Amino acid sequence: MRTQAAVLWESGTDWKVEEIELDPPRAGEVLVRVAAAGLCHSEEHHLTGDVPFAAPMIGGHEGAGYVEAVGPGVTLTKPGDYIVFSSIPNCGRCPSCAIGRQNLCDLAAVIMAGKQIGDGTSRHHVGDQDLTITCMVGCYARHTVVNEASVIPVDPAVPPAAACLTGCGVATGWGSSVYAGGVRPGDSVAVVGVGGLGSAAVQGARLAGARRIFAIDPVPFKLDKAREFGATHAAPSVTDAHGLIREVTWGRMCDVVVLTMGVGRADMMDDILALAAKRGRIVVTNIYAASDTRPNLALNGLAQWEKQVVGCIFGSVNSRADIPRLLGLYRDGLLDLDGMVTRTYPLEEINQGYQDMRDGKNIRGVLVMPDTT
Repeated sequence: MRTQAAVLWESGTDWKVEEIELDPPRAGEVLVRVAAAGLCHSEEHHLTGDVPFAAPMIGGHEGAGYVEAVGPGVTLTKPGDYIVFSSIPNCGRCPSCAIGRQNLCDLAAVIMAGKQIGDGTSRHHVGDQDLTITCMVGCYARHTVVNEASVIPVDPAVPPAAACLTGCGVATGWGSSVYAGGVRPGDSVAVVGVGGLGSAAVQGARLAGARRIFAIDPVPFKLDKAREFGATHAAPSVTDAHGLIREVTWGRMCDVVVLTMGVGRADMMDDILALAAKRGRIVVTNIYAASDTRPNLALNGLAQWEKQVVGCIFGSVNSRADIPRLLGLYRDGLLDLDGMVTRTYPLEEINQGYQDMRDGKNIRGVLVMPDTT
């Protein structure tokens, strides 16, 4: 079939909406009509060149849509299902999945190749040119073909613009606080960067019972929104936050510090460690430029105060359980997804959406693709 998709032909260029040829799903694969897709910062790392990618690539890994057809052997979904894409596929059988670590599924070993899991080939093409797909999803498109391991049937009562956020940003931020951070009732938590991931981290900390939540971001609009999501204090920088946290916590500092800024900075790690209490945990969720991944930090501080630095991918969530869980919290009024969607855009305005993100105007911009069938 013919459809449209936003393609990144090389780093340093804009997204280009192309008419593409989409092959039908093969064994284990699913054809999805995309309804909404979040404009995550991860794709921006490809555009700027911070993170290499296999070009040309259809972007999009945070989306929701409707299953239109399935290939042979598909058992996890059926035509007509309303689904959220899991930004990391999960097989349910590998050692990581078997111990409840679906975010570390072995299928993700080939995620950067952007080809189909089953046979390593492409279903998306422009003329004779094969296209790759971000996170093996590629939902900056009106239709996409993915492996069934990347789709999760969900409650159709949740609007696509809200539901799509749980496929990456909300699950990642929420899980960074709840799972990787292990926030407990009464804890003090700092969230560094309160865009899409950070806003969800703030809400995760609130739902986990944190007493104090310090939002740190240079953009006043984002700090105001963070207060709406549950932050109790706000600061424009890590330096400013240090004095505030020391004063408010009587010198104890934060039990958990979650790093969710758009682009991580290795040179800030010592200052970030200073925000953490004895036995405090620093959760490294954000992506760093490939050239900026070796921090200089005082290792004696880690040993003497038992501070912990932990990595976190996809919020340490089990997406088949946690995406429906998050949507349930939304339906019960406990998780604010609507407030995170600052603005929606048609597919043709994807570059404007990313410019608004760069300008600090959005918590999350979302592409919305009405049904034209």
